[in-house]
Amino acid sequence: MGLDITVLAVDWERLESTPVGERLPALEEAAYPDVDLDWDAAPEAGWVWPPVPGPHWCGRYAFHCTSGSYKPHFWAGEGWEDVRDFAAPALRECLDGFLRGLFWHDESAPPPLDGLLHGDPDPRRPGLLVACPPKAVVELATRWATAEPLFEGLREPYAVHAARPGGWIEDFDAFAVLLREWAAVVGEAERRGWGLLGLPW
Repeated sequence: MGLDITVLAVDWERLESTPVGERLPALEEAAYPDVDLDWDAAPEAGWVWPPVPGPHWCGRYAFHCTSGSYKPHFWAGEGWEDVRDFAAPALRECLDGFLRGLFWHDESAPPPLDGLLHGDPDPRRPGLLVACPPKAVVELATRWATAEPLFEGLREPYAVHAARPGGWIEDFDAFAVLLREWAAVVGEAERRGWGLLGLPW
């Protein structure tokens, strides 16, 4: 057993117009609608949109190769912590901002917006893992657009300072795959003018 993450792109206006006490059930229904499941089907990957008519207001992103676990994201954050001092300054600045907004938590990062879904945060309940309103999503997309052309320059220092053979994020290629998936998530949310949520389920 461990912590899972469900990443949602969300129409933020629709979310904020929903009473706080109804937001989490509405997200659960939108992300996992009550439909007949094909247990023999291949696992979902990429964007999963509700199979209902009309416009969607929420979509779920299923990461490839993570099985829904938060562990790869955590270990990617640890890898960045190990290699960031060896990154080119421009890349370091952009990836600091990009990863801090998603899954790399340092002391200067503000806590996610726990009150967004539950009113007063409950210390017994896991909080949000990611909370990015549309304005923050635009900032993340801008940071990635600057970082992406420089990203390959991280390959050699990552191999020296952050590789963990046999681990969840064992090398630069695994790190790059996960970051590029996050970039795709951010890009889709930005395209729609939506926000992002990472829920611990």
